[in-house]
Amino acid sequence: MGSTADKIKGAANEGIGKAKQGLGEAVGSDKMQGEGAAQEIKGKGQKAVGDAKQAAKDVANKAADAANKNL
Repeated sequence: MGSTADKIKGAANEGIGKAKQGLGEAVGSDKMQGEGAAQEIKGKGQKAVGDAKQAAKDVANKAADAANKNL
């Protein structure tokens, strides 16, 4: 999966997790609040993976550009 897809899925999971937490609080469901918190954390992790992939790609592109300039 590419960095953009990871970031999008991460943002979606984070948003859904926050919504679940709010709904769980509104209806008094500790289980739903917990599920929401877990999903939010999962989303943050997915976004971090996407950011790391993008950073690695940027470094590789800079190295390739530098190598091409030296040719």
